[in-house]
Amino acid sequence: MIKKMRRRFILVAILAFAMVSAVLIAGINVVNYVQTTERQDEMTAMLIGRGGLSQEAPPDMPDNPPMPTGEGLQPPQGPGFDDNRDIREFGREAQFTTRYFAVTFSESGETEKVDADFISDIDDETAVEYAQKVVATGKEKGYYNHFRYRVKSIESPDSGEVRTVVLFLDSETQQQFINRLLMLSVGIGILGLAAVFVLIVILSRKAMRPFEKNIERQKQFITDAGHELKTPITSITTSADIAAMEHPEDEWIANIQKQTVRLSKLTANLVALSRLDEEEPFADKSSFSLSDAAWEIAESFTAVAKAKKKAYTQEIADGLTYYGNREGVQQIISILLDNALKYSTETGDIKLKVYAKGKKSIIEVENSCRFEQAIDPERLFDRFYRVEDSHATSTGGTGIGLSMARAIAEAHNGKIEAFLPIEGKICFKVTL
Repeated sequence: MIKKMRRRFILVAILAFAMVSAVLIAGINVVNYVQTTERQDEMTAMLIGRGGLSQEAPPDMPDNPPMPTGEGLQPPQGPGFDDNRDIREFGREAQFTTRYFAVTFSESGETEKVDADFISDIDDETAVEYAQKVVATGKEKGYYNHFRYRVKSIESPDSGEVRTVVLFLDSETQQQFINRLLMLSVGIGILGLAAVFVLIVILSRKAMRPFEKNIERQKQFITDAGHELKTPITSITTSADIAAMEHPEDEWIANIQKQTVRLSKLTANLVALSRLDEEEPFADKSSFSLSDAAWEIAESFTAVAKAKKKAYTQEIADGLTYYGNREGVQQIISILLDNALKYSTETGDIKLKVYAKGKKSIIEVENSCRFEQAIDPERLFDRFYRVEDSHATSTGGTGIGLSMARAIAEAHNGKIEAFLPIEGKICFKVTL
């Protein structure tokens, strides 16, 4: 139990840290991507508005106006510019390091102009090919290869003709930076997760120590109480047996005998359940025939079911083998069959199925039932839980049989579940 609690504690802590790290890494990279993209879009918007790119330069301005230099000089203005911004706003060296090319199409779709003076590895044919593919997508801006592009339609003030300008800005450096930041942040996140995992594994031992001590005290208390109760229970049983010999028809003595048997069984089950909470309750595991083990329990149960007028059937597959504790697995089958016998309806039916599904061994016990109130099948595995107290008391059950079955199944790295397949039926399924 302590191992499972510790594993769950480590798992929850690691998942929490991983989720926080993932959010931070995603946030950093998304913000970086958005800001980098916005900056490139600003650059493309500024470049596409420069004279000689988006439309014909005014008569008093050359196609590619030089950048003004010197203190106090203003950037070029006029009809060939969208705004008063200068490329130097992006850095003093931006005008020398910015690589781009632009293609202008006429209203009829003919290539009107190719401006590739600011890039050396793109010729006119390649530029036109890129531009045509971008225009065909119908998007205003985006990425194509390692370029950030922008498409803009501009109406000529003279002729009224609408031209389409496609500008490609080389963003290879920015994309490399985005990828490097992503890889670096993910790498740091993985290293951080590994470091936190090691720390949590080390510190979890100390964190679980108080719980371990409490559980050990509880188990010790149950064991000691069980041993202390054996003597008075034995004494009461002996006295009741002697009294019954002298007064064989006394119903009070018969009730004392019945309750002492029930109390003795409850004490033994509590001690057994306490031992099942140990780290390795079944140290002696081996490979055995699950089919034969199931048949042994089923055969002894057949006569009991027949005596109580229960319709009992069984389907046990041949040749099933399992690695575990034979007595423990047989105890699961015995508990489930005994539970079905006690709580099934009068003249009800009980079915046992043992089969393999892939690499898993399945044990199913189904029986007819009738509940006066709605139940949660999962609660049936709680210790001392009873659906109907009066009926449970009359059957002589202790209320911890299914808890023991679950503990045994979990000790074999398995699980047990209960469900209501149809109305009036309940099924317990063990997966080993």
